[in-house]
Amino acid sequence: MAFEVRGADPAAAVVDLAGRLDAAGLAASCEVTVPVDRFVPPGPPGLVLALAGPAAAVDRVAAGLPAARVVVHAPEPGAEQRCRALAGRRVRLVAGRGASARLSFVRCLNVLMAGTGEPAVATTDPRLIAVTGERAAWNGRPPQSWEHVMPWGEPTEEQRRLLAAGHTVRVQVPVAEARS
Repeated sequence: MAFEVRGADPAAAVVDLAGRLDAAGLAASCEVTVPVDRFVPPGPPGLVLALAGPAAAVDRVAAGLPAARVVVHAPEPGAEQRCRALAGRRVRLVAGRGASARLSFVRCLNVLMAGTGEPAVATTDPRLIAVTGERAAWNGRPPQSWEHVMPWGEPTEEQRRLLAAGHTVRVQVPVAEARS
């Protein structure tokens, strides 16, 4: 599972979520996406973080957290250069909408799949999912060396197909801080 922390007080949500995941014995197998502009990592011990937000802020925080995943949005300016710089670590590549975003996604995907890191591919576009599998095969990447990330409730048939083929699929669930 991948949890995306949202809300005005992400720190409180992360602490609460970390406690629940730890109590359930799931902390090490889950990933929690945190907005670096409103949350100061590192999070609670044992929690696997994915850092999201403005590129400069994420890259600054990521420099001190080598185990954290870095979220890169393919349509952002400089995405391919960021992927080149991050190709040896954990990166979640997020697709965008439109032809130029898809082209940028594929360019970034080529870089990440050729790298030594652990890419995670966040798209529900069937064409981009197919291209992802193709690029992984071209680069000799076994299914366990990368993963898909899909939002909760999105194409569950596609998720089942990918799982049946031996791929890892993380389901991303939004989490907001508890209300008083």
